Amino acid sequence: MEREDLNLYACMLREYLMEVGMGETWAAVLNMVLNTLIVAVLATFLDIVFRKIVVQLFKAFSDKTTTTFDDFLVKSNFPRFIAHFLPLSIVWYLIPSLFQDFPNIEMGMYKIAQLYLVLLCVLVFRSILRTTNNYLNFSKEKYSDKPLESYVQVLMIFAWGVAIFFFVNILTGYNIKSLATLGAASAVILLIFKDTILGFVASIQVSVNDIVRIGDWITFSKFGADGYVTEINLATVRVQNFDNTFTTIPTYSLIADSFQNWRGMQESEGRRIKRSLFIKQNSIRFLSSEELEDLKKIQLIAPYIEHREKDVLKYNRATEADKSLLINGRNQTNLGIFRKYADAFLHENPAINKDLFLMVRHLAPTDKGIPLEIFCFCYDKRWENYEHIQADIFDHLISAIPYFGLELFESPTGTDFAKISLNKQ
Repeated sequence: MEREDLNLYACMLREYLMEVGMGETWAAVLNMVLNTLIVAVLATFLDIVFRKIVVQLFKAFSDKTTTTFDDFLVKSNFPRFIAHFLPLSIVWYLIPSLFQDFPNIEMGMYKIAQLYLVLLCVLVFRSILRTTNNYLNFSKEKYSDKPLESYVQVLMIFAWGVAIFFFVNILTGYNIKSLATLGAASAVILLIFKDTILGFVASIQVSVNDIVRIGDWITFSKFGADGYVTEINLATVRVQNFDNTFTTIPTYSLIADSFQNWRGMQESEGRRIKRSLFIKQNSIRFLSSEELEDLKKIQLIAPYIEHREKDVLKYNRATEADKSLLINGRNQTNLGIFRKYADAFLHENPAINKDLFLMVRHLAPTDKGIPLEIFCFCYDKRWENYEHIQADIFDHLISAIPYFGLELFESPTGTDFAKISLNKQ
């Protein structure tokens, strides 16, 4: 329809009201109000109809395609936002005819339409970003552990920043191209979005340096976090702890502070067992021949005792050691044989990975005795099974200690003090 014909139809009510004696101003106002109501109802009706048509077309199209990208487009309301453009274009075209007698209102309605257009473009852009994020996370395995949400948030901040500049320009007509204005705007943005900018830089470093991924088990003592990373976004990292609580950590803290990532353990061939038994020092002694004969009945260390006994006897004969006193020459100790027993027991255990580091060693004596450290790796890295394997090992070793004439250190309890007082009496 030509603009002249449209203007003529838009003025029909005004002409009629003026013919029946109404003043020109009131006739123009009533004409504008009625035309605006008619256009508003028409635009709303077209918006509803066109939205349903576009959504159904998208759904039908997505059902026939093999890719899931269009399915995510539908879920992110992309067709609904696209459908709004038709009613907006109709209203845009009709504004000059609706408000031809009121140029100031016409200018205001143009500004409202322009603001809505900018907002609609941002919503469409957001829908595309969300679709891309969901598609890569759920359809592309190599992106499932990447902090894509951070990049989506950065792009959305940029999009809203551009939209705000357009809003200011549309509402005020103020030109924001000067360097001074941009400098002031930059200072305000840096102040307002300080944490966001820090998070953005941190998320890039986290992604590029592969510091942490979604699904990693991390321990961050500063924030009380000990569990699996469930979400990485622009400002925060969300961790589900093992007690099913959630801890939120600022993203930049992953760069600024130290934390423990257990991914290396999960990807390795075993999980480390590192624990000590504290041996009472006054229970350690040299072993006599009779005691060595008794210990030979322990099958795991019988070959070792026999071999070691030959070496000791050969050395003592060569040096003519006086064995009427055990300290002379070489001797075997109950702690040394027990250490060898623990080492042999670990080598016999099918749950222990013998290809990784395996060692039983003494640590420096302490006020709680001599620490005998067990250092090895078990095949099963699952927490529950790992704890079972570790418990089984130490259950056995603790039970075996008395067979070697050794004692574990244990702080005295009330019962011990009671026995001492009874003995004194």
